[in-house]
Amino acid sequence: MKRIIPLVLLLIFLKPDDIRAQKPSKVRPNVILVMADDLGWGDVGFNGNPQIKTPELDKMAANSLQFTRFYAGAPVCSPTRGSCLTGRNPERYGIFFANVGHIKPQETTLAEVLKANGYATGHFGKWHLGTLSKTVRDGHRGGKANDEFSPPWENGFETCFSTEQAVPTWDPMKDQMVKTHYWTGPDRFAEDNLEGDDSRIIMDRALPFIGQSVQKKKPFLAVIWFHTPHSPVVAGPNYRAMYPGLDDNHQHYYGCITAMDEQIGRLRRELRKLGVANNTLILFASDNGPAGEGGGIDQHPGKRQQGTAGIFRGRKGSLYEGGIRVPALLEWPGRIKTHRKVSVPVTTSDYFPTILSLLDYSVPGNPRPMDGINVLPLLFTDTAQRPKPIGFKSYKQRAYTDNQFKIYSADDGIHYELYDLLNDPSELQDISEAHPMVLASMKTALDDWLSSCQKSEKGEDY
Repeated sequence: MKRIIPLVLLLIFLKPDDIRAQKPSKVRPNVILVMADDLGWGDVGFNGNPQIKTPELDKMAANSLQFTRFYAGAPVCSPTRGSCLTGRNPERYGIFFANVGHIKPQETTLAEVLKANGYATGHFGKWHLGTLSKTVRDGHRGGKANDEFSPPWENGFETCFSTEQAVPTWDPMKDQMVKTHYWTGPDRFAEDNLEGDDSRIIMDRALPFIGQSVQKKKPFLAVIWFHTPHSPVVAGPNYRAMYPGLDDNHQHYYGCITAMDEQIGRLRRELRKLGVANNTLILFASDNGPAGEGGGIDQHPGKRQQGTAGIFRGRKGSLYEGGIRVPALLEWPGRIKTHRKVSVPVTTSDYFPTILSLLDYSVPGNPRPMDGINVLPLLFTDTAQRPKPIGFKSYKQRAYTDNQFKIYSADDGIHYELYDLLNDPSELQDISEAHPMVLASMKTALDDWLSSCQKSEKGEDY
């Protein structure tokens, strides 16, 4: 009998070359990970925005688990994306900020495990986890002998249509300040169908991959990472026209989100047309909170950063809730029959262990620390409690949250604030003086977790 590893506590890792195929699970669902870029918690209709038109996401939400406490792995792009694929916090694998670092070859990705077990694997859209060329000066970091080369096809993805960084959300390859490409493999990049809405361009490549996988009767993993609504924010004329009476900046910001929403509807309709919707799990989320003024690191209002974090404090770059609490949905028609709000804390690091546990897959080898957990047992009961807190670190900020409380420091742990997120989700009242024992306990746990992360980042896991 195959040894089953308790993924809630730990996953087992080895180098990708040592991944071995295992006996297929009886249920082999298709998996689609959809991510928006800089979409705020309040930038969607299903979270109460009265202006931004997201009818397709709202329809999806009506049939999904809707997460009210879903956390990006970090308050900026690249670190969060790595957590989705590895199940580990960015402090462990060394991608601390956007536009620096790469997935190390010693890390094991979700795509590598699923590929080894018979899945077709494809990445479409923004990669941002390493350079995609050693010969072309591509994006921020590409070029000759680049030591941050780590493209999707080196990390388990067979099919790719991937950029190294952000691109304009309309006519993405035209008049860029920092030139990049849509790479399709080693030394290959796309040169056709690159005009108009970027979300549509991405979906034009993802849908054929899905259709071919279905035709071949292969389960698939499709990672669709939109650039919207990251700057440069540009919406086409027909999408701007949906917002008459608003200023130019709002028309562009809202319009590009509606354009992305349209493509999510297109995806869901295609799954139904192919007859695979019931057996397809779609996870939708954002990589961090909205960019712009109000506590973030990217304060350029001229870049059309009109997003909102709703009631939450902070924005992109901040470890207050507005920088890391993001809109998120899980749709799986074959298993999820009705809409339900889930209040248990969930994070992007949970993707990897949850999906592997669902498929009864593991990666044999020596144990390595895993930050994510299998959250499936927590999603279908109102009394569920997350058994393991979630830790964060970014620049000098650090934070740690459990089912009720959260501690936050802006100065590398010299001073801490304590918040009761159940009663004060906007983090307006620091209660650290009233609850010194809670603060002390969480500080100790955070310090222990950071110490473990530092050992991992130094290579002690490999």
